[in-house]
Amino acid sequence: MKVLSVASECVPFVKTGGLADVVGALPRVMDGQGVRMRVLLPGYPQVLQAAGAGETVMEDNTLFGGPGRVISARAAGVELLVLEAPHLYGRAGTPYLGPDGRDWSDNPERFAALSWIAARIACEGAAGWKPDLLHGHDWQAGLAPYYMSRRAGRVPSVFTVHNIAFHGAAPAGRLAALRLDPKDFVQDGGFEFWGRINTLKAGLIWSDRITTVSPTYARELTRPEFGAGLDGVIRARAGELSGILNGIDTEVWNPATDKALAARYRSPRGKAKNRAALRSEFGLEKSSGPLCGVVSRLTQQKGLDLMLDALPALLDRGGQLVMLGAGDAALEAAWLAAATAHPGVAVRIGYDEALAHRLVAGADALLVPSRFEPCGLTQLYALRYGTIPLVALTGGLADTVIPASPAALAAGASTGVQVHPLTAETLALGLMDLCALFEDRETWARMQENAMAQPVGWEASAAAYARLYREVSGAE
Repeated sequence: MKVLSVASECVPFVKTGGLADVVGALPRVMDGQGVRMRVLLPGYPQVLQAAGAGETVMEDNTLFGGPGRVISARAAGVELLVLEAPHLYGRAGTPYLGPDGRDWSDNPERFAALSWIAARIACEGAAGWKPDLLHGHDWQAGLAPYYMSRRAGRVPSVFTVHNIAFHGAAPAGRLAALRLDPKDFVQDGGFEFWGRINTLKAGLIWSDRITTVSPTYARELTRPEFGAGLDGVIRARAGELSGILNGIDTEVWNPATDKALAARYRSPRGKAKNRAALRSEFGLEKSSGPLCGVVSRLTQQKGLDLMLDALPALLDRGGQLVMLGAGDAALEAAWLAAATAHPGVAVRIGYDEALAHRLVAGADALLVPSRFEPCGLTQLYALRYGTIPLVALTGGLADTVIPASPAALAAGASTGVQVHPLTAETLALGLMDLCALFEDRETWARMQENAMAQPVGWEASAAAYARLYREVSGAE
């Protein structure tokens, strides 16, 4: 079965978040399910460099302000289709932001072009290759099912919401520029949202099936507090909505072979050397409580403002905290101030992949107090490394961490601590529970063993995607 995956980022070529990890993993894991997947990406400079010369398989001389072509290539084990359009993608900055940190003003056209070409490939084929199904990811691919609906030869489509907070909105005055029919700019059954074009809504309406990245997040999206204004649209399609958990690359995140670590291990016994190395790297003294880690974007979504208020509950019990992350300037400043004020807190602003591995391996616990979390990957990394996750009861965090409830502890099944509802007060109580569990060495060791035994790879999820693809395409 042939599938065209359409996204704005993909590991290892370009990454700003978890979307890239999923898009990069799917081609590899789906191959074992009898699915041959090609990934269509914008031709950012780093993607073009990775693709090399390649073969031109499609041209478009009127691509939203200039010419473009699609290059077919294979790189890092992924079959790529790269949309080379220098007027849209040949620039410095991130995929979405300029060097000044602001959104590119032509982002609507840049990702409309990606969707336009996706629809052309799906409907016409490219150099003899025509997919059986199109799989679009987030708002950047949201117009692809819509554009397909205006063409002959359309194929079925699956649309995955990785984070509903990002809508891909554009002013209504750009309807013509984005090649959108004004008749479809309507509140019910169209892509209008509060008087603006909403490309995420277009994907939700015109795709054949909708998925998101965990079963709990799928249910949450039907509720106003999580649906970001689109909960009504999703409720209307609840029968065509499913949640499929993300997995992680268990070869890259493997404590037995991880070259980034001070000591590799297959059981919690290897934790001690990595913990000592992490404390040394961050200048922390040995302490009686758990060494907690945070690897996160510093945004309101991640709940790290609440963690600042709850911090004394950890520090007063001999706990420590090491943070790696970047994001909101005010949060960065607040955490740097906390590190200055408390000798048990160390903060590194930025992101370093090798350091993330050392932090997850060396910490006793990983803190993920997100207000919402579609799936989350850091708690999966933590489980793999015998690092006990403390998480909020939301989205994929709820689906992947077995809480240390009396029943789960009695059954010897717990893998972490869950906090609900999420407030500074309940987070402080969760940290107290974490410290108490850490003091019970037998219970803690059992939780570590449980964590490391959890299935966190892609096997089950890949099979679920394959079943969905075949169901939507009529192959079964």
